Amino acid sequence: MKTIDKNVVMLGWVSFFTDMASAMINPILPIFVITILHEGMDKLGVIVAVATFVSYALRLVSGYVSDRYGIVKPLVVSGYALSAISKPLIGFTNGYIGVAILRALERFGKGLRSAPKDLMIAHFSKKNGSGRSFGFHKTLDIGGELSGTLILLGILYFWGESEEVIRNIFFATLIPGVIGLFIIIMFVKDLSRKKSKSKKRFFLSKQDRSALLPLFFYFFFLLFVFNDAFFTMQAKDVGISTIFIPLLFIVSAGVQTFTSYLFGVLIDRIGAEWILAFAYLCGVAAQGLLYLQKPLYTWFSYLFLGLFTVASLNANRSLIAQRADNRGSVYGIFYASVAIFGAAGAYISGIIWEHFGIASALLYGLAGTAVTALLSLLFFFSRRLRTDIGVNGSG
Repeated sequence: MKTIDKNVVMLGWVSFFTDMASAMINPILPIFVITILHEGMDKLGVIVAVATFVSYALRLVSGYVSDRYGIVKPLVVSGYALSAISKPLIGFTNGYIGVAILRALERFGKGLRSAPKDLMIAHFSKKNGSGRSFGFHKTLDIGGELSGTLILLGILYFWGESEEVIRNIFFATLIPGVIGLFIIIMFVKDLSRKKSKSKKRFFLSKQDRSALLPLFFYFFFLLFVFNDAFFTMQAKDVGISTIFIPLLFIVSAGVQTFTSYLFGVLIDRIGAEWILAFAYLCGVAAQGLLYLQKPLYTWFSYLFLGLFTVASLNANRSLIAQRADNRGSVYGIFYASVAIFGAAGAYISGIIWEHFGIASALLYGLAGTAVTALLSLLFFFSRRLRTDIGVNGSG
């Protein structure tokens, strides 16, 4: 841990408190929309799709601005400020449109900060230590998520599940949000403003394109794997009580917290692509367990969801840090692609669920993730085989 730069540590604590606030509302937001606002699964799909698209699409712009104009910390601070303000306002909403707008604003903040934040982590990482830096940062990130989920569980246990309690939970997210904002303003250094020498509006080198190629399997995977909101509603569908929903998120967050740094070390040792392959297998396992439609299997599904989430995110971010020349721009492209495919996947899953039933939606997710995982494994093995043949041939 001594190899982790103090700025990366502070960025980790910023994410800790911000994700604490997010975790206080993420498990109950789908329930709030469906049972309190009385909206349908298709409307929930719209909310998720809009939020996902806004969150990730903006990262293309913020990543380019970071590279081209050297503006980094101001984007990160602005993004955290928007997220801190918008979460509490959801407590005032009375329809899915209001939730969608505020969720989009909150995700707008995340989109504004994410690519520049990753650029900062990559910049402050030691040589050949990007996997450890991203793994450490993700550990605090998920630690905050775990803490927020525990807070939510305590509130629901002691004060109940009434509409008033749930709305007050949204209001309470202002506290950790402001703490995270204070840390990023006061304790994290900005990067020196080095503008890109290129006069092109947008440029990708050969190395940048090489870094992006294996990520396309991740993009297609997002067309099929369920979003957290759909995991929540599946849990409700198989009979898991609202008060136990946060425990499911604790399973996922706990797995991520305890494995994030380990995945970072493995990425540095054996390569990001092999960790990505493992992540896809975990994603398929998560969807397969949901498809069985049994409460016990749903609990295990959240465990594999946690492994998929932390392994894939750490590997993707580290792969870009290791291979790309224009990191901010490549991070932006990565997140913009996640926006398109993630939003499309959420919308399609919501429509299938609402009009054809949960069984059809689960089959769509399982079949799509399984095929994509198989194709990714074939790609990684063939690429390694070509590399080995090239090395042996040159000898």
